[in-house]
Amino acid sequence: MREIMRQINQRYAGRPEYARMKSGEIFPTDVVPVLALEDQTVRTSLFSWGFPRWQGSGVIINARRETVLEKKIFRQAFFERRCIIPSTGFFEWKKGTEQKGKDKYLLRLPNTPMLFMAGIYANYRREGMDLPGFVILTTAASSSVQPIHDRMPVILQPDERTDWLQYESFARRVIEREGPSLEARRV
Repeated sequence: MREIMRQINQRYAGRPEYARMKSGEIFPTDVVPVLALEDQTVRTSLFSWGFPRWQGSGVIINARRETVLEKKIFRQAFFERRCIIPSTGFFEWKKGTEQKGKDKYLLRLPNTPMLFMAGIYANYRREGMDLPGFVILTTAASSSVQPIHDRMPVILQPDERTDWLQYESFARRVIEREGPSLEARRV
């Protein structure tokens, strides 16, 4: 993560996107570091989380792997603009007791400080900036996540990052597999 932040600082310091960058817990529309191909090289860039909704307000933040190739809003991005969202983990909420509402869980890969979520992106003009928006691809929850939530991000192994970005055939295989086991901690 330090190397990713070093690259972001070097590339974006003083630019409006840099001032909007978030760290820690991330929410839809936040600007965050993302890995994507640029001139056939993997580069760290700043993207905003979410595709704008064409009807109504808000953003679309996830794309189901089962329908990503069917839905017009996602199909071309999957073929041409895949990205990777680096993270230390992600949050899910589980319905708690009636008095309590929902319990929040942090999910992480065991014995690994980072996880890499598969995503796709498209270019949008927001707040006067040409800032790509990304969505995270999701799949059915692995057995370790099912007690908390029925979906989870598609997670890449560190050695799969370049192949995910470069090869559509590899990306198709990745979205068909089962997700890894994760550790969950109530927060």
